[in-house]
Amino acid sequence: MVIDIHTHTFPDRIAHNAIPALAESAHIEPQTDGTCKDLLRSMKEAGVDCSVILPVATKASQVERINDTSIEMNRIYGKDGLLYLGGMHPLYEDYEKELHRIKEAGLKGIKIHPVYQGKDIDSEKFMDILKCCAELGLVVVTHSGDDIGFPGTVHCSPAMCRHVIDEIPDLRLVLAHMGGWQNWKEAALLLAGYGVYIDTAFSIQPVHRLDDGVWKDGEPEMLTLDEFREMIRLFTPERVIFGTDCPWANQKEYLQMISSLGFSEKELERILCKNAAELLDIPV
Repeated sequence: MVIDIHTHTFPDRIAHNAIPALAESAHIEPQTDGTCKDLLRSMKEAGVDCSVILPVATKASQVERINDTSIEMNRIYGKDGLLYLGGMHPLYEDYEKELHRIKEAGLKGIKIHPVYQGKDIDSEKFMDILKCCAELGLVVVTHSGDDIGFPGTVHCSPAMCRHVIDEIPDLRLVLAHMGGWQNWKEAALLLAGYGVYIDTAFSIQPVHRLDDGVWKDGEPEMLTLDEFREMIRLFTPERVIFGTDCPWANQKEYLQMISSLGFSEKELERILCKNAAELLDIPV
């Protein structure tokens, strides 16, 4: 079984506008059209059995609607291998009530994106939310490091994440993009061995760049395969989870790349399935 812990979809009515706009902002060619149907096609081609969808609330007013949608989408698509998490925003006032509702509705956790949400992950507002998630046993997946759409803007640095895990050691925290996109040296120094999970999403080549002349050869800078392999060794295969960031990376290419890096069958089983399954209580 293969679980991709980091994917994105949009409702059909907005996907045809949202995906091109985001692609133009990041200058990256999408690998699906952003719909559930096309994600399921990608999964079938790649050999992925379950994709975890991570919604992002860019405004506090979106939180309840996003969570309502996630609950409904799990009802519709859960049998097909799609698993939606909930969303939360640091400015959402009644976060405790909403997090309890998320838990009671059977959502496994939440996605946060400190860059899009404009707050440091170790700010007071986020820390209150994260403490509540820890108390409820909810998984938190967060964007970490720089962001391709907002270059130079970091609201979830490895140092901030270290502060979070020092203050909330029982938080079930997944740091996307190998612990911090383009902050990888700092992530290895400050976070390896400290109980966090990292996902592999959008961290290695190939990157499918738009043919608009913005990205030059070798850009955006990603981990080399040797660096990527060493990061997994540092964090250990027990703390690394397969993720792609589909539609911004190709699931089949990512799965083939990671499977070719020389890890043992047991190590690959951990990375590609067991870690996510245990964290999210997914039957395997």
